[in-house]
Amino acid sequence: MSLRRIWTALKGAVNEGTEAVADSQSIRILDQELREAKTELKACDENLTKIMAKRKLAESKVESLQADIETYTAHAISASEKGDDSLALECAERVTELESQLETEQSLLEGFLNSERSLKGNISKAKTNVRRMEQQIDQIKATESVQKAQVAVSSRHMGANSKIKTALDSLDRIKSKQQERAAELEAAEELATEESGSSLEAKLKAAGIKPGGQVSGSDKLAQLLASREKA
Repeated sequence: MSLRRIWTALKGAVNEGTEAVADSQSIRILDQELREAKTELKACDENLTKIMAKRKLAESKVESLQADIETYTAHAISASEKGDDSLALECAERVTELESQLETEQSLLEGFLNSERSLKGNISKAKTNVRRMEQQIDQIKATESVQKAQVAVSSRHMGANSKIKTALDSLDRIKSKQQERAAELEAAEELATEESGSSLEAKLKAAGIKPGGQVSGSDKLAQLLASREKA
């Protein structure tokens, strides 16, 4: 392998390792951001609760002022009808004061209502985004776990295949060595036979020069016929 290929392979391994670390850090960063977002949402809920409480107090104040205005208006009319203009004027001035307070409280109430509506909408959107983000992170983690399991199974499978191939290669080598050994033994036996002279004896018997050789079928038939004629 050339130095360029080795360097390319090393760079590829480094890049893969760097990307794996970056991906792992990204997931941790997302987890941290998710926790911070939940903390912020909890604070938003607390602020919304406070605003709603102030809105309720403002509503109560407005209702109370409206009731007082109706009461003093009735008193002013009643006093005027009875000819007590001084009392009627005093009640009318009181109504004016109450109406000024009512205008202020209604303005505050409207502000609380607007803040409450806006905050509720923003919190709802934020919670939806947080839930979506949480689902995506869980999905990424689950997919990562499944893929790691698949890689482990694949690695074990490849390892098993490699071991099986190695075992088969070993068996082939053993068979080949056994065949070689058998051939060597056979050759040694032939050599020993030739050296002991038994090979020559076997050749003489096969030629019919010495008894004990293998009798052919035609020779055997001739022997049987000759024996019958003698009988």
